[in-house]
Amino acid sequence: MLNATYEPLSVVTVPRALHLVMINRAEVVETSDAVLHSERLQLPVPQVIRLLYYVRVPHNLPLPLSRRALLLRDDFTCQYCGAQPGREHLTIDHVIPRSRGGRTEWENVVIACSACNRKKGNRTPEEAGMKLLRKPYRPRFWAMALLTMNSNDVWRKYININGHE
Repeated sequence: MLNATYEPLSVVTVPRALHLVMINRAEVVETSDAVLHSERLQLPVPQVIRLLYYVRVPHNLPLPLSRRALLLRDDFTCQYCGAQPGREHLTIDHVIPRSRGGRTEWENVVIACSACNRKKGNRTPEEAGMKLLRKPYRPRFWAMALLTMNSNDVWRKYININGHE
């Protein structure tokens, strides 16, 4: 379910989505190929609906840092060389090494392939002569939460986790 501004809000059941559409609180944005039948009506099954009114969303809710959340934020891509060798070959790298006071927080960790992580070692990217493809950032809570709940490709175009603020 999207806000009136097309911002992701939550995942709702099909009956709830249909109810919101039927009482003119939401409109259908995306449908699946499946069709629901009643005695007098045939309706395509909604996959994405948009509220017709704006709902204020708190954006300061903390998102726990986890390997899976980092992989999603960094799109399963090494942030040094751009490789996508598969999740089993990706590691978590501290931009400022922990031995130098670097903390395990969103703004200091990135996904790196094993080769780049070894090459960087216990140095900063500048010291190792490496450049980050994208500066690490704290993702918006709702986008990441929805992605971890539902990996439906239809949703991906409405969830911009890489378009950080």
